[in-house]
Amino acid sequence: MKKILLLLAEGFEIYEASVFIDVMGWNYLEGDHSTELFTCGLRKEIKSSFDQNFITDFTVDEIDLNSFDALAIPGGFEEYRFYKDAYSEPFSRTIKHFTDAGKMVATICVGALPLAKTGVLKNKNATTYNSPKRREALKDFGANVLHQPIVFEDNIITSWNPSTAVDVAFLLLEHLTSKENAENVRKLMGF
Repeated sequence: MKKILLLLAEGFEIYEASVFIDVMGWNYLEGDHSTELFTCGLRKEIKSSFDQNFITDFTVDEIDLNSFDALAIPGGFEEYRFYKDAYSEPFSRTIKHFTDAGKMVATICVGALPLAKTGVLKNKNATTYNSPKRREALKDFGANVLHQPIVFEDNIITSWNPSTAVDVAFLLLEHLTSKENAENVRKLMGF
């Protein structure tokens, strides 16, 4: 069984988180049955963008990171305090655990920025939300910023906005299982 950790910062974008939940859930029920997804945050109760309340499965201080095979990070909105959690030391420590172990990490939109803040994207190709401000922030963290929807390098997936979310989730599923399985789940979900 492949276990995916969905790391949620306060102010995370619901749609960007939901694609990982749905794709991995569909695979668990209708695909090859090999994936389980769990949510995690700095607190058990967090607010998403647009101030919706959510309860995570775990907090970062109560989880065994060694038991997970991949990390998924949705983006979020500055207006809803996304960067307060996303740039915190516990978030960075969690991200570094996965990257140091060479495990898959998938980000959507500005989810690439807390990843880049840890230094793991220095001199690597990456992308983020396609606004000058966010692209400049990614560049300031040392990444080679590409103007393309999805960049996949060294087990790290970055993407530029919510329109890429479903494709990122399927790409993660493909690399955790197989291309054939990911295509089957994509078809079952009607994409």
